[in-house]
Formats: sequence, structure tokens, C-alpha cells
Amino acid sequence: MTAGPTVYVVDDDEGVRDALALHLDLAGLRVQTFASADAFLAAVGPEEAGCAVLDIRMPGMDGLTLQKEMARRGIPLPVIIITGHGDVPAAVSAFRAGAVDFLQKPFDEDRLIDRVREAMERDARDRRQRQEEEDARRRADSLSPREREVMLLIAEGLSNKHVALRLDIGVRTVETHRARVMEKMGVGSVSELARLALLLGEE
Repeated sequence: MTAGPTVYVVDDDEGVRDALALHLDLAGLRVQTFASADAFLAAVGPEEAGCAVLDIRMPGMDGLTLQKEMARRGIPLPVIIITGHGDVPAAVSAFRAGAVDFLQKPFDEDRLIDRVREAMERDARDRRQRQEEEDARRRADSLSPREREVMLLIAEGLSNKHVALRLDIGVRTVETHRARVMEKMGVGSVSELARLALLLGEE
């Protein structure tokens, strides 16, 4: 939908949408506004990057419900909730559902910009990690069952000799498997291999 990371503002109040869009635009941020949760969900999918600024009280689907629906649909955008009511239970619900902040109208514009930038940095960091995990999993899927066994033992810090004893195979065979594992996983050291094994949850 967009050419880069975007701040998605969802608020039924046109004045608030326009004001937020102006402040964010002046801060050099790309902005897309929506008058309802349904309009947002119709336009934004899991692939979009950035963050979402959601009004807590809107006709139809409110901000907290939209936040939960985003999670259900696998839309991983960090969420900032804004409200003119500031009720504590709603704030607690928002944070429990993963919101990065809860701002009461009228809020400080500089604080909003700071929190939006933090949310977008978090989104970029999370996306990089997910991509790294996907790449590592794809590489690990190319390993044979024996190569995967060797990888896990090497990642534990075992020497070739101890891997050979554990698997009841020759040291030369371990060396061959180890070389293939390092090549397929795209790493040049045991520490890198151990990090990928940990990333994959295989340690």
C-alpha cells in the first residue's frame, strides 16, 4: 500500500486526524489517516511497516478492539492509543494487549512524535529479527537430519571429537558434516552458529 514506514492514524474526529497528520508530516514522517477501524483494516495488511495511532473511542470498532483485531490478523504494527477520556482500565487493557503508549487528549505534540519514532524503530527492529529468523529457518530446513544433529552439538560447544563420540561416528565424518553445516547456515564461526540455533529455539 505504501512506499515505506508509515504512521497510520485511525480517529473518527476529522479535526484530530488533520492535526495529527500535520504534526507528523512536519516531523518528516509519512502519514496515512483513516476515519474508522474498518477503513484501516481494509487497507493495511501484515506487510505494512511503521506504527498505528488509534483513538480509543470510535463508532463501531473502538481502538482497543481494533488493536486485538490487528493481532488476530497478524498485523504486527506497534500501537499507540489516544483518548479524550483517560480511563485507567482502558489504559491497562491497552498495555496488556501490547500498546507502546497511552496518550490522553490534549497531549503534548513533542511527546507524541517521540513515542511514534520509538514505535517505528521498534517495528523496524522486530521486522529485522523476524526476517533473520525466517532466513535461519529456511537454511536449517536444508540440513539433513545428521547435519542438524551435528549443528546442535557444535552449537552446544562440543568439539569434533566429542560430537563423534556422542553420535558414534568418525571424527572425519563430523568434520565433513560440520563444514556443510557452516556453509548451509551461512556462518563462519561456532558463536554465529550457536546464535542462530538459539534464534531457532533449537538449543
